[in-house]
Amino acid sequence: MSNCPSSSSGSEEEDEGMDSYRKGGYHAVRVGDTFAAGRYIAQQKLGWGQFSTVWLAYDTQSSKYVALKIQKSAPQFAQAALHEIEILCAIADGDPSNEKSVVRLVDHFKHAGPNGQHLCMVLEFLGDSLLRLIKYNRYKGLELDKVREICKCILTALDYLHEKLGIIHTDLKPENILLCNTINPSKDPIRSGRTPILERPEGNPNGGVSMSSIEKKLKQRARRAIARISERRASMGGVGMVPKPARCLDGIDLRCKVVDFGNACWADRPIAEEIQTRQYRAPEVILQSGYSYAADMWSFACTAFELATGEMMFAPKTGQGFSEDEDHLALMMELLGKMPRKVATGGARSKDYFDRYGDLKRIRRLKYGTLDRLLVDKYKFSDADAREFAGFLRPIFDFEPEKRPTPKQCLQHPWLNTVNQAHGELKSESSDEKVNVGMTNLQIKLRK
Repeated sequence: MSNCPSSSSGSEEEDEGMDSYRKGGYHAVRVGDTFAAGRYIAQQKLGWGQFSTVWLAYDTQSSKYVALKIQKSAPQFAQAALHEIEILCAIADGDPSNEKSVVRLVDHFKHAGPNGQHLCMVLEFLGDSLLRLIKYNRYKGLELDKVREICKCILTALDYLHEKLGIIHTDLKPENILLCNTINPSKDPIRSGRTPILERPEGNPNGGVSMSSIEKKLKQRARRAIARISERRASMGGVGMVPKPARCLDGIDLRCKVVDFGNACWADRPIAEEIQTRQYRAPEVILQSGYSYAADMWSFACTAFELATGEMMFAPKTGQGFSEDEDHLALMMELLGKMPRKVATGGARSKDYFDRYGDLKRIRRLKYGTLDRLLVDKYKFSDADAREFAGFLRPIFDFEPEKRPTPKQCLQHPWLNTVNQAHGELKSESSDEKVNVGMTNLQIKLRK
């Protein structure tokens, strides 16, 4: 679901279905529909989430394209929208120059429709998600210089959210980070020179859902499913198929912004015990030992790994005799080392997974490895690249949240100030000497 500042809570693969277009549910939108007394005109649907649909709209006041997020009308969805608006207003107020790599709220209002009153948010129009970028690159992993560029944007956003505003995102992942522009220029209404639709096209005046439109959606869904299977087989090297190489990403604007604050919270007012999408979930969240800004950092490190390799770092599954949570904890320890006993036994749910010695109850034999060896052996990194990238990630994956570096400290790390050129390495002047001061206790220096 590209171009969607609220892509996280929905699916890039499926349609939302017609069942939720009812009282308390989605608002049915047609191209050319107007909102906010005619200021915004719907152009095309960008995507959908569990709570909302998102439309490309034309702002007649500013003559710009925007993303219009229309919340479901039931009270619980309206309450969630009010919370998100509160967070987004704080973000916009603290960043008047719009330079902190966080999505910008333009406007918000209420819209009455046949299914109830819907809270609407108007956000700046952005491009494709990092998940779509990973797919576009055929799950091959990006060049490290490009990973660095993206990481700097994400860390700038997290530093702003954490240090200035006291906000925890709680659901950081590739889907919730959008490029500032689309991968394909023809999909960008500005770069493609698109003429805005200013009035409703003729046909289907009552907005009813015809059988042909349902059939069209089903056919689109089937085509996407087939394309996904073919894409995955090609990227992994199926029988009789030659794996396709990574695409050239030169020329793609990799500036990006963190989006979707529907689950965000103030650090002093956490709103849920279970946060984060499974694969990006921090150990303290699984164990319910309390969480803060460091949980976002864990998700950031998982995202950085995925950008560099094309694969999720942790993809736990339920097995015979053990749960998905326990498999997740086992995967973490196999790659990052044994969890300190005080961490393993210190959460409200620790007894579900660990014995009193800090060993997993149901998964006894762990196959320990290291992050740098994984990068070399599986993802074919050079020894130097693997050592330095692992040196950047490893402190962020500390099982003790209070020991993880802050976004600001990560931004000063030598790895982010390294430039790879023709498999050689040139370090900027801001390398070890500048960063090592005050960083020893955090062990964020490159491994020598």
